[in-house]
Amino acid sequence: MKKKIAFFDFDGTITKKDTLLEFIKFNQGALRLYFGFLLHSPWLVAYKLKIISNQAAKEKVLEFFFGKMNFDLFQERCNQFAVDIVPGLVRPKALEEIKKLQNNGVSVVIVTSSPENWISNWAGMVQAKLIGTRLEIKEGRVTGKIIDKNCHGKEKVKRIQEEYDLSQYDEIYAYGDTAGDKPMLSLANFPFMKPFR
Repeated sequence: MKKKIAFFDFDGTITKKDTLLEFIKFNQGALRLYFGFLLHSPWLVAYKLKIISNQAAKEKVLEFFFGKMNFDLFQERCNQFAVDIVPGLVRPKALEEIKKLQNNGVSVVIVTSSPENWISNWAGMVQAKLIGTRLEIKEGRVTGKIIDKNCHGKEKVKRIQEEYDLSQYDEIYAYGDTAGDKPMLSLANFPFMKPFR
């Protein structure tokens, strides 16, 4: 029996939009989202110019919108977002591909730079495993900091290899949509860039 596994990026590959922005809008409204990003535009420009890392920019945004938020309330909002909003963001062709692979005995793993908190519920609904960015929680509150590293680029490969011995798999599929997914795609014998557009 052949062992088969598929790794899917989430934002932009499975979904039509970036879920970080959609989650902020869901929690705090469009007005606060736009105000927050206007306030943080110097950091975002610095990230685009490669002056600061993806992680540093993301932590600034997370800290502004969710820093000091009660974790139980945060997770409750994440779970609600997964049920109410995520299904409407999912590309139908991506969902079809996940189901087709699973019907053919392929294990499906979502590997994302988004925090696991608002994707875990949806991943469970489609019976996929999840590897994502992990948020720091201190004294029952979200800090906005990321534990270890943002699950992006080469970090996706590192996290996959910590969880799975890929030498045990006969077929490896990978799906992504940006340069940050290329290291993950390089692991696969069946790589797909922007397959659901």
